[in-house]
Amino acid sequence: PIVLVGKGLVFDTGGLSLKPTPDSMDYMKCDMAGAAAVIGALRAAALLKLPFHLVALVPATDNRPGENAYTPNDIIHLYDGTPVEIRNTDAEGRLILADALAYARRYNPAFVLDFATLTGAAALAVGPYASVLFTNAGEAVRNALLEAGWATYERLVEFPLWEEYGHLIKSDIAAIKNSAGREAGAITAAKFLEYFVRYPWAHIDIAGTAFLTKPVPPERGFPRHYQVKYASGVGVRLTVAFLMRHGERLFGG
Repeated sequence: PIVLVGKGLVFDTGGLSLKPTPDSMDYMKCDMAGAAAVIGALRAAALLKLPFHLVALVPATDNRPGENAYTPNDIIHLYDGTPVEIRNTDAEGRLILADALAYARRYNPAFVLDFATLTGAAALAVGPYASVLFTNAGEAVRNALLEAGWATYERLVEFPLWEEYGHLIKSDIAAIKNSAGREAGAITAAKFLEYFVRYPWAHIDIAGTAFLTKPVPPERGFPRHYQVKYASGVGVRLTVAFLMRHGERLFGG
C-alpha cells in the first residue's frame, strides 16, 4: 500500500517548554493540519475511485502543561522501543509522527508520505508560498511530487537530508534527542523522522502554508480565491494530483 501519515496536534501550547511569545499560540488549533490533509486526501481518493490501496495513519493528541505532562530531560521509549531524550517539550510533533512511521512498517509500504506543521524553521525559511520537502524515495518520486506541487499551486522546495545533520540529534544518554536547538531546525526534525523510516518516504513540512493570515495571491490563472485566509487545506490537492498524475507509473494500480 501507499501510507499517508498526518500530524494531529489538536492544540499545542508547547507543554512545559511553553511557547515564548504573546502571539505564538494564536493559531495552534491548526497544528492538526497534517492530519486534516491526510483525511481530506483519503476522502478525495475514495470519491474519485483512485485505483490505489491507501492507508492513513493519524497520530492525534494535544500538548499542554499538567501534572502528567512530559518534561525536559525525560527519556521516553517510542512505539518501536527507541529511547529518546527530551530536550524540548515543544518538539512533540516529531514524537507522535515517529510512532506512526514506525507503525507503518507493518504494512510493508511501497511509499509513505507524511504531512506535518512540524517546525517554525520551515515557515521562516520559505514563508507561506511553499512547503518544504524531504525525501529518500529517489528521483522519480521527488520529481513527481515537485511537479504535482506546481500543478496545484501547492509548491514544494526540497531541503537536504545529509548525514551531517543527523549528528546534531545524537544523544549521550539515549538513541537520539528530540531537539537540536534552532540551527537547521526543519532539517534536524526531518532527520529525527528519518531515523524511524525503513521504506521509500517523503516528509512535507507545511508549517508555513497550513494557516494563512491573509490570502495568497494566485499566479498562472488559478482562481482568485484559490488560497484564502485561515486554514488552507494544503496537501489535499497535492496528494490527489500526485496519485492521479504519477501514481500508476510509480506504484502500479
